[in-house]
Formats: sequence, structure tokens, C-alpha cells
Amino acid sequence: MPFQRIQPEKLSHSVVRQLEMLILRGILRPGERLPSERELAEKMGVSRPSLREALSEMQSRGLVTTKAGAGIYVAELLDSAFSDSLVSLFAGHDAALFDYISFRRDLEGMSAERAARLGSEMDLKVIDTIYQKMEAAHLSRDPSEEARLDAEFHLSIVEASHNIIMLHMMRAMFNLLHQGVFYNRQMIFRQRGTRDELLNQHRAINNALQQRDPVGARDAAQAHLDYVKKLMSDLKRSEENEEIARLRFEHARAM
Repeated sequence: MPFQRIQPEKLSHSVVRQLEMLILRGILRPGERLPSERELAEKMGVSRPSLREALSEMQSRGLVTTKAGAGIYVAELLDSAFSDSLVSLFAGHDAALFDYISFRRDLEGMSAERAARLGSEMDLKVIDTIYQKMEAAHLSRDPSEEARLDAEFHLSIVEASHNIIMLHMMRAMFNLLHQGVFYNRQMIFRQRGTRDELLNQHRAINNALQQRDPVGARDAAQAHLDYVKKLMSDLKRSEENEEIARLRFEHARAM
């Protein structure tokens, strides 16, 4: 017969599976500090030895890391998503920048469509809350905070799509942006006219999501990335023209 006796599961294995799922679902984020050992054991209803055994297993697998005197953190799993040599290659070629934006356009359009269909009421509330914070940062003319919230807004939509592969892929994409591999987001938000237009686009995305309009959400997200792509194309052209003008100036001065 194909049946086997059910073996009771060790408490530490249950702890590992729960923490794994929280990381997989993006609820526990890379670099996030876990509660203290005592607090975490109480929250999960397990003994501290069982918790220690679970954390030791996760640390050996590279899922969590210990910082001396600071506690236990979710490992920065995205650091190895792209090799250093590939990141360096990305940074040196404009073709990678525009392919990056095109990839995000497709991925975020799909995420927005799924979020409008599958996101819970709480998911949509989170997205709207972040958008309201963006408006506040916009009114206070704080480009650095607005740029930070921009990333949070986009990631919250991917989280609401409830596709864990898309979520971790998007996290890897934004990690490259955070490292400044492609361009400086804060630079874009320093231009008042551009900031106004970006806020309007984020408002359109949020409105479509709150109305649970999948097609509208997808179209608004893709229109936003089309705008970013044009913005970066214009900026690159401006930089090239400036470099040509500088060379002409140096040549004329040397004559």
C-alpha cells in the first residue's frame, strides 16, 4: 500500500517553514531585522531552544545573518541576483538602460493588472497610503523622500499582484536602481515640471487600482514607464550634446 505513517514535525522545522514563507512572500524584506529571540519565541509560541535551532538552520542556508551586538537580519538575498561583472557591463552601456526600462514596463504592467484583479482590500489600502505620502512629499518639495516613496509605491503594486517570482524579480530590478547602476532617481525628481508629471502618472495608476480596473491599471503603469524611457533618452541626448559642445569649446580655445 502507498500509505506511510505521519511523523510529527519538529517545532524547529515549523518555525523554519513559517519564516521561509514570510521571506518568500516579501513580508520579511532583505536586510530587515527580526524581533529579539525572546519576543520572536513568544510570538511563535515555541521554546527558545527550538527557535535557536531553526535560526541556526536558516543561517547555514544563507537566509538570515547575525550581526554582532545588533541581532538577526533577513539576508540581503538580492546582492547575488546579478554578478559584479554583469552589473559593471550594465552600467557601461546605454542599451542596457533602455532594455531595463522596457523590461520593467512589461513586468509592472502585468503586476498592475494582476493587483487590480487579485489584490485584497488591504493591498489596495497599502498602495493608496503610500501614494498619499508621495503627495505629501511632493507638496513639501522633498525630492529625496518622493524618490524613495516612488520605489515603495511600485513595489507595493508588485506585492499586491501575489506572484512571488515577479516580486523577487522586481526587487532585484530596484536593487540595481538603488545602487545607481542605471540612473539616479533623485535627479529626475529634482525637476519640478517632471515631478508634477510623475505624480499625475502615479495618481492615474492608483486611481485605476482603487477602481479595480485591470486594463486601466496596466495601461497607466506602462504609460508611466514609456514616459521614464523618453525622459532618459532626452537626458542622454542632452549629455551627449553637452560633451560635444565642451570639446568644441576646448578646440576653439586651443586654436
